Amino acid sequence: MTTPLERHLGTIAGVTEMTSSSAVGNARISLQFELSRDIDGAARDVEAAIQGARVDLPTSLRSNPTYRKINPADAPVLILALTSDTLTGGQIYDSASTIMQQKLLQVQGIGDVTIGGGSLPAVRVELNPRALSNMESASRMFVPRSLRPMPTVRKGAAGEWPALPDLRQ
Repeated sequence: MTTPLERHLGTIAGVTEMTSSSAVGNARISLQFELSRDIDGAARDVEAAIQGARVDLPTSLRSNPTYRKINPADAPVLILALTSDTLTGGQIYDSASTIMQQKLLQVQGIGDVTIGGGSLPAVRVELNPRALSNMESASRMFVPRSLRPMPTVRKGAAGEWPALPDLRQ
């Protein structure tokens, strides 16, 4: 996902270093510029490169890429811990990332807001392979390859994994 952006951002004059990291649903690209480069001019070039890369990005992208002018060497000024007696951890994380982070980023002088320590809700599906094997094409209809049964093994366990039934038939 970051390749089209990296290709366009790499053409900006004065870029001395580019690093990127990606996780599910999130990617971050950091650019470092020559010290002589005007930061406002660099920001305009970054914005233009993002717009130029937009046509090469997946159409399923939930939101347009954004940029921030920050100094990554700066230490955090404020660290908040959020707790609730009524909300789950996932609900707190969702509120922090969709409401609180967006509002804080609108405050003049704030360069970046990072949400950490929480997790988004996940779904774990456990299926009965024997019941599915009796259904015609069940594995292809209901179980994408990424969700096909995998054994649950303790971390650090050694040895062979148990044989899994072939649900593809």
